Amino acid sequence: MANDDIDRANDFALKIGTVNGTGSTSANAMLMQVIFRMGVPVSGKNLFPSNIQGLPTWYEIRVNKHGHLARTPDFDVMVAMNAETYARDIEEVVSGGYVIYDSTHPLDEELMRDDVTFFGVPFAKMCLERFKGARVRILMKNIAYVGTLAALLDMDVDLIREMLAEKFASKPKLIDSNMQAISLGYDYARENFECPLPVRMEPMDATSDSVILTGNTAAALGCVYAGATVGAWYPITPATSIMDAFKEFCGRFRKDPETGKNLYCIVQAEDELAAIGIVIGASWCGARAFTNTSGPGLSLMNEFLGLAYYAEVPAVVFDVQRAGPSTGMPTRTQQGDLFTVVYASHGDTKHIALFPADPEECFYFAVSAFDIAERFQTPVFVVSDLDIGMNDWMVPRLEWDEDYTPDRGKVLTAKDLEAMEVFHRYEDVDGDGIPYRTLPGVHAKGAYFTRGSGHDRYGRYTEDTEAYKDVVDRIARKIESAAAAVPEPEVRMAIDAPFGLVTIGACRGAVLEALEQLEADDIEISYMRVRGFPFHPSVGQFINDHEITFVVEQNRDGQLLKLLTVETGASKDKMTSVKYYGGFSLSAHHVVQGVTEALERAGRVPAGKV
Repeated sequence: MANDDIDRANDFALKIGTVNGTGSTSANAMLMQVIFRMGVPVSGKNLFPSNIQGLPTWYEIRVNKHGHLARTPDFDVMVAMNAETYARDIEEVVSGGYVIYDSTHPLDEELMRDDVTFFGVPFAKMCLERFKGARVRILMKNIAYVGTLAALLDMDVDLIREMLAEKFASKPKLIDSNMQAISLGYDYARENFECPLPVRMEPMDATSDSVILTGNTAAALGCVYAGATVGAWYPITPATSIMDAFKEFCGRFRKDPETGKNLYCIVQAEDELAAIGIVIGASWCGARAFTNTSGPGLSLMNEFLGLAYYAEVPAVVFDVQRAGPSTGMPTRTQQGDLFTVVYASHGDTKHIALFPADPEECFYFAVSAFDIAERFQTPVFVVSDLDIGMNDWMVPRLEWDEDYTPDRGKVLTAKDLEAMEVFHRYEDVDGDGIPYRTLPGVHAKGAYFTRGSGHDRYGRYTEDTEAYKDVVDRIARKIESAAAAVPEPEVRMAIDAPFGLVTIGACRGAVLEALEQLEADDIEISYMRVRGFPFHPSVGQFINDHEITFVVEQNRDGQLLKLLTVETGASKDKMTSVKYYGGFSLSAHHVVQGVTEALERAGRVPAGKV
């Protein structure tokens, strides 16, 4: 039996195991929204298979009054609705936890645990008796477990009913059936179990200035805000929903108010090569254009990315990373594209990249990406991952600045060209490595031949050594100078700490939670999260200022550590990898374990201290 003496209000993790394609997504989203509307910090992780339906799927909800919302593998409550995964689901429950299952069919006694409390609820039987139609019964069974959880966890059931009324305002019959299902689960729990559990909900006021959204939705909104009018893409998990959201937003905000005509162009290309080609062409013409993809698609885009780099055409690429290589695990998260992004294409190329940590930064970094791409006349990558892109995150409300003006960079107008004696596309007039560009049709003086083959500063074809080096060396200086334009690292220094930690992207939440746990054991560690490439000069300095720097990332080969070694000149001997690349989101325990084991090996903490 569970330990009922421990009060765990607003501090627990819940997991729901169902079958893909049974409609559980709406029920799980409702659970998270109810918690959010009760004012309690919450996050949701959807673990789904890469097929349409029939395989196991899970949804994880973490409730934490302190705001620690990274994934945790320790689940206090398990809703086991898929008999095929009962054994796995029950095993994941912490000692003292709770399992809710469908008791329409008996649970195998071999699955019972003495240290876990089991709540059997005859969901299927109740729905069979109350509702008509196989599909409706399956759907209502999911809604019924929401009612049971509401009773056991002391959720605001009136708030649930209010949300159902909002959702199905135009469909009264659906409101009625969903209300009945909620009552079935809620009443059964109240009548048969002691409610609420020690792990339970209490109203707070910690979400009023926040919103729940995914990184892909936020990125799409950022594209609209930045003035993007062209999107070209080829479907790929987990990036597709960026263009889906962009299309929806454009339908609202990119229409001529008088004629109703679309003021945008979205093209589903025949493949990723065509998609990036369309983006480069549209950007060359002066539009703000982007594509969204993941690792496999990015691999196919490499040659065109080299063209844009060398011909100096702006473009924005959203890379939502997933587990690789090859097809890999399309619905699992990873950070394995770092090398691919920064060195994309053959020859000597180096690209600007921004690394958001959550949907809030996806929004703001999307805007920055377009400005930087046009300012430096080059492709810019916004690199997130499946966890950020597709999962539900609680973030501060996004701010929309009506005074925002896009930075179009060095674009010559007809008036500018008229006043010039001659225009040379690749000439470094200002000495900052960035030449002036023109847009097609603006003025005859602005015409030039855009070359992806060898060219000199005047845009003429060449195979001359010095003329070629003159151009590529200037481009290298231009890209290196972007270190001052990308977002600066996020830094939290621990006073006199001998140890540092560098991380990237979605690792932030788990890392910050882990640092609190390590600090409680008197292990002080300074923190830095890189947010852009080329790396800011402070990144190398941070590593050199600490005896040991732990590099936390989600890939097998330590790509961030190797990039830091190559690009900052910091000693590799001063850095230690802490890696997790199993496809799930990083948890604090991965960081704590990796750091303490490394410190034990180095003799810096007693074995078994943490």
